[in-house]
Amino acid sequence: MKGSRIKPLVSAITLALALTACGSEETEDKATQGATKPAKAVEQVAAKQADNPFFKPYDTFFGMPDFAKIKEEHYLPAFKEGIKQQRAEIDAIANNTDEPTFANTIEAMEFSGNLVSKVASVFYNLTGADTTDKLQELSKEVSPMLSSLNDDIYLNDKLFQRVKSVYERRNALNLNTAQTRLLENSYKSFTRGGANLNEADKEKLRDLNAQIGKLNLKFGDNLLAETNAFEMVIDNKEDLAGLPDDVIASAANMATKRGHEGKWVFTTSRPSITPFLTYADNRELREKIYKGYIERGNNDNANDNKETLAKIAALRAERAQLMGYKTHADFVLEERTAKTADNVYKLLNRIWPAALAQAKAEAADIQKMIDADGGKFKVAAWDWWYYSDKIRVAKYSFNEQQTRPYFSLENTLKGVFYTANRLYGITVKERTDLPKYNEEVRTWEVYDKNDELMAVFMGDYFIRDSKRGGAWMNSYRQQYNMNGVDSKPIIVNVLNYPRPAEGEPALLTFDEASTLFHEFGHALHGMLSKVNYRSQAGTSVPRDYVEFPSQVMENWMTQPEVLAQFAKHYKTGEVIPQELVNKIQAASKFNQGFATVEYMAATLLDLDWHTLTDTKPQDAAAFETASVKKMGLIGEIAPRYRSTYFSHIFAGGYSAGYYSYIWSDILGADAFEAFKENGIFDKATAEAFMGTVLSQGGSEDPMKLYKEFRGKEAGIEPLLRSRGLLAQ
Repeated sequence: MKGSRIKPLVSAITLALALTACGSEETEDKATQGATKPAKAVEQVAAKQADNPFFKPYDTFFGMPDFAKIKEEHYLPAFKEGIKQQRAEIDAIANNTDEPTFANTIEAMEFSGNLVSKVASVFYNLTGADTTDKLQELSKEVSPMLSSLNDDIYLNDKLFQRVKSVYERRNALNLNTAQTRLLENSYKSFTRGGANLNEADKEKLRDLNAQIGKLNLKFGDNLLAETNAFEMVIDNKEDLAGLPDDVIASAANMATKRGHEGKWVFTTSRPSITPFLTYADNRELREKIYKGYIERGNNDNANDNKETLAKIAALRAERAQLMGYKTHADFVLEERTAKTADNVYKLLNRIWPAALAQAKAEAADIQKMIDADGGKFKVAAWDWWYYSDKIRVAKYSFNEQQTRPYFSLENTLKGVFYTANRLYGITVKERTDLPKYNEEVRTWEVYDKNDELMAVFMGDYFIRDSKRGGAWMNSYRQQYNMNGVDSKPIIVNVLNYPRPAEGEPALLTFDEASTLFHEFGHALHGMLSKVNYRSQAGTSVPRDYVEFPSQVMENWMTQPEVLAQFAKHYKTGEVIPQELVNKIQAASKFNQGFATVEYMAATLLDLDWHTLTDTKPQDAAAFETASVKKMGLIGEIAPRYRSTYFSHIFAGGYSAGYYSYIWSDILGADAFEAFKENGIFDKATAEAFMGTVLSQGGSEDPMKLYKEFRGKEAGIEPLLRSRGLLAQ
């Protein structure tokens, strides 16, 4: 996912871990925990459950969530009942007097928690894609309930002893690969969840989890408030000089929506700020919106995030040390393919010198253009996009706006589906009558190469205030085949494209179209999954591996054979001229010093925060300044995410893991070499990639699967070459 991404919700056993280390404060109604209720009260509860869509199978096509019937008041009762049910299921497993076996302990846990998972899959999808004030408030109540459930499972000593008993006999159980991995991951989930701690330390862990969970939510709420609060209102048309017509039209629509009729509004959302920084001639306004973006959460107001993030980092360090790890990064990376922070630093340090040198050369080129234009100022961060685009135009006679007419959303979707069909035999059929959570959502039936219905795919493409920023894939139901249930996936892609003017098509830049291919790569990972266990389905893989299939998918968009199928002028139908394609390819390595350094600076900042051993909160501003100075970042570039709005690591699941994008990009660049060697639509290569990567999910060691596909470990050279960072 580009920007940010929700980790797919899996079985309720791992649910709370997937929900960003929620707190453990107990908020469940004590009356639901075993007390005897009067008959009338029981009847009232039964009546309420009968009206709640979560308490019965969805009476819809493909068992899709019945969005029209699901109301805000349904979530809390369903969560409470789901938690109650799973507690009972877990108690039954823990108190089973039969000898612990893989079936009655490990699989029994895997099969538990169906109701809470069902509710959570809808709730957390909507809090990201179509939230309301009520859902935001509910998340504060629900998250500690789920974390408490998680703690009660993984700190249950009787349950752990059963798991441990099975684990210690694992070599004699004749388990297959997926079963062995499920057993090993179950055991590690307990040990990493504090099962080996004494009672006092278990209580300490609960308290730390609760504090961190509350602070995670606070960080996210503060950032959302800061992002929504900023608007740059322009009432002088001359201040729009340089901006493309479609960007101006989008700003006018935003102004109308925000009550500034007849004016233009720009916000800190990427589709708004990026074109403004790239094309607006007014340097003062570029500076204003840039600073509005990078100072989010750093304004010493009620939504300031400095103290919050410093506490999160300190508490994470304390929790890691309680668990026997030196740092939070050591704790996290044990479960990633990178394994250690040292390995990540070593990788980044192989790339950083070449990227930084290239970025400095790019900055020098920008300064030359400023000087040549008679500018009396030194290049600043808010100048980079503007002047680099001018250099791109001068050097390649190309800017991204030239690509918009050829990448309508409709045509790009056709290109995505065409590519999936050629590679994996997938076909799609759009449906307009299926359940949806917002009228803008589009839905397709997805058929496999044997014309069997294999999935439902949902697409949600336009910006709205109820949607968080970024682009991501998630699932409303994952693929699995367990306990007699053959579950087929319901997958969603969520993006944030500017909404076109009434009656006009949505036109994408080349980069925006590439994001569509990227996110559909995640979708394919979810839809082509063929595993038995829900916790191993699709994208349920290590964080630093999950971006790999999506990074690979981006490569097909740039291939002439694919472009000829979909990159057509929205008015004339003319295929994108080869001359423009040549310019796109020639310019693809342009400004890669900036792009790589901007990203890697955020990655290094993340690692610095999470390799802290000091359990006292740091001065956030001073810490970031020291981190940036240590890495040698030039002043013309800021980290892609500064600490106070780095939601990936302080409100999401990427703490000590933001490096994952470049780690996966290395795999992606290397893997696509196999397709280039054998033919981009070579059936044998596609079948091998689907069989060893896309279909296996987390059922096997991902790096073993990669080597099985590629026949070797991934090399770094294809990535450096693709970014123009490898000496010729």
